[in-house]
Amino acid sequence: MEIKEPVSESKHRTKINFERLSPYLFIAPFYILFFLFGLFPIIFSGVLAFSKWDGIGNIQFVGFDNIARLLQDTDFVLAVKNTLIIWVVGTFPMLFVALIVAFLINLKFIKHKEFLKTVFFLPNITSVVAVTILFGLIFSNLDGLANGLLGLLGLPPIDWLKSPFWVRIVIASINIWQYLGYNMIIYLTGIIKIPNDYYEAAVIDGASSAQIFWNITIPQLKPIILFTVMMSTIGGLQVFSEAQVLVPSGATAEGGAMTIVYYLYNTAFGRNQFGYGSTIAWALVIIILIFSLLNWYLTTYRIKGE
Repeated sequence: MEIKEPVSESKHRTKINFERLSPYLFIAPFYILFFLFGLFPIIFSGVLAFSKWDGIGNIQFVGFDNIARLLQDTDFVLAVKNTLIIWVVGTFPMLFVALIVAFLINLKFIKHKEFLKTVFFLPNITSVVAVTILFGLIFSNLDGLANGLLGLLGLPPIDWLKSPFWVRIVIASINIWQYLGYNMIIYLTGIIKIPNDYYEAAVIDGASSAQIFWNITIPQLKPIILFTVMMSTIGGLQVFSEAQVLVPSGATAEGGAMTIVYYLYNTAFGRNQFGYGSTIAWALVIIILIFSLLNWYLTTYRIKGE
């Protein structure tokens, strides 16, 4: 009969330590990548916000000079104005229409629901650049489809991409087109979760579809509405690709296409002013935080009437 030697206490401790540490070793790559590409850039941009750096030479600490410059920067103010207009025009109508469409698709007499959901969601998985190029062709200043339709109606053509007002409308239209289906799916998921007893009781009481929508659907969807408003606010204030593709060169804040992120990009990577670009980035973070808190307050408390 073979007698096994007892495992030494040191080997036993090593095994226990390995079992304790092995989970952390497996998740270590995530934290390493997060530190290198997530946390470190945030910290470094915070340092650059108070510095002057062209990306090559030494970093020069300038204190609050970048903040003082930002407060007096008229181009930044106009970029904020452009961004807010695009956000308002492209976000709130889109969310309202997405809610209406989700409510209609959920009605019993609507057929081919899966097909309709696919059609509405399809623009969301399409490349932003491809969608923007398509809209650029539609709203071309010379021979675009939009001006062609205006010509058929006997109306003069519009310089869509040169007019400050209309270029904002075009960018907002791209956002509506691309994210309406995404938010519709979220709303539809929430509507499906609402108990049918509420709707059946409302129908028995003689409530109309509009009354059911306003008095049952919307109150039950308040948490989801808050989520979509918050996410749309964060995304809407970071508009860049649409403006950059529509007006790839020579964009000015007065032209309506210069958004905050576009201005940040031109400042940091076009003029190699990485310090001032970081200040603009942190200003954008503060703006998003303010509007997110405002939306949270209005959606959570004001709608409840508290």
